[in-house]
Amino acid sequence: MTDSGQKIDAIQEAVGSFGKYQFFLCFLMFLVKFPVAFHQMAIIFLAPKTDYVCLDNDLRNTCPCSNPEYDKSVFTNTIIMEWGLICEKKWLSSFTQTLFQLGTLIGSVVFGMASDRYGRKNPLLAAIVLQFVMGLVASFLAGFWSFTFVRFLVGVSVGGTMVTSFVIVMESVGSQYRDVISALYQVPFNMGHMILPVFGYFRRSYDKFQLAITIPNVVLLSYFILVTDTPRWLIAMKRTDEAIKIMVKAAKMNNLPTENLAQKIGDYQKEIEKHNLKKGSILDLFRTPNMRKNMLAMSFNWLTCSYCFYGVSQYVGQLGGNVFINVAASAGVTMLGTLCSIPLMKVMGRRTILIVFNFICAGVLIILSVLPPGTYSVVCACIGVVTSFVVFVTVYLHCTELFPTVVRNAAIGFSSMMARVGSMIAPFVVGLGDTSPFWAALTFAVVPLCAGFVSFLLPESKGIELMTTLEQGENFGKKTKNVVQKL
Repeated sequence: MTDSGQKIDAIQEAVGSFGKYQFFLCFLMFLVKFPVAFHQMAIIFLAPKTDYVCLDNDLRNTCPCSNPEYDKSVFTNTIIMEWGLICEKKWLSSFTQTLFQLGTLIGSVVFGMASDRYGRKNPLLAAIVLQFVMGLVASFLAGFWSFTFVRFLVGVSVGGTMVTSFVIVMESVGSQYRDVISALYQVPFNMGHMILPVFGYFRRSYDKFQLAITIPNVVLLSYFILVTDTPRWLIAMKRTDEAIKIMVKAAKMNNLPTENLAQKIGDYQKEIEKHNLKKGSILDLFRTPNMRKNMLAMSFNWLTCSYCFYGVSQYVGQLGGNVFINVAASAGVTMLGTLCSIPLMKVMGRRTILIVFNFICAGVLIILSVLPPGTYSVVCACIGVVTSFVVFVTVYLHCTELFPTVVRNAAIGFSSMMARVGSMIAPFVVGLGDTSPFWAALTFAVVPLCAGFVSFLLPESKGIELMTTLEQGENFGKKTKNVVQKL
């Protein structure tokens, strides 16, 4: 490790890599992912497939239909039943989810930039409050457009809680644990996805279902007391005294000495100031050529894995059978991808995983395009879901390691924005399956194929210490030897 590398590691050296303090913080941030899953996947039970009979002519699921009688054998009320979203209004049920994803996109960028400038804690708390209040309001609204707008705001809050909580976790654990923790960070999302059918089963009306998935968020309001800004961000912003107070508490929780902590961090702060550290913005990600190249390649990978995960998952979700079991099974597949990624990130490099699994995903989707419907096509689709989610887990970690503290949240926020773009495009590609299953699967396959080649442009970040300055971020991964990349 170089001298500069030791300075970068001063925070980890003072509070430890992973102890009681990090465990408690991870526990708090992991809880945030449950409501993220609830709200992101809620559309499955807000607007499930709804059959109807036209009382005018006794025909099923035909248009036009001015007097429908809905099948309420599974769900007593959905947004489709409530606002008559059939025939010429059918597109509105998808549009409400599109706006939710747009909200998530905006929230990822806005909260990402806000937390880089104003700290990790306050933007996280703002997103939690927005999520809880708007989730409650949505369950009582009587109009479609007001309901859709409020769900858009819920989407904004979801984007905020995702990017901010992840950065808090990554800035708090040691480099040797980041791969495992970044993967485990996705497990609560998988679990929330698997629990969602339970809410749907016991709350068969969309408004009661919306209320049920929102009420658990009240637990997160305790974060006003339990959560602090990360010492890494405070030091980067020259608020050293606040950082030292937090680090002393953390060191005591982890049974580490605190005698010389203030002096060591003070020396570290002076070293940081030599770099003329400044608050970063999303524009800083694109000002210099190397960071711009890394940002574009990384964000394309985020778009790809989201595009494939949500799109191919929708294909699997269209299988016949019990909707509650199907959703739980689909969530189980994503859980498999998460758990597989942990040993993979231990033995393989971040870039290698992106290259290999993008190509595997593309390969099985190309095979899917020529297979007739049946067991083998389902197997290929499931492999596509698993491989795309492994990439999803990996890009979270890789993005964290590629960019310095002053723009880390902005980088994850922008990447998450591109992921939302992918998730908004995916349903249109799935729609191609109605006319040409071959072109639908092939269109899904082309994007990860391109992402596999694009990933060759990224530097490897496994084992590096988190960078702090824009200068370090620009130098990282260049062909010339740099002090941060190699320990």
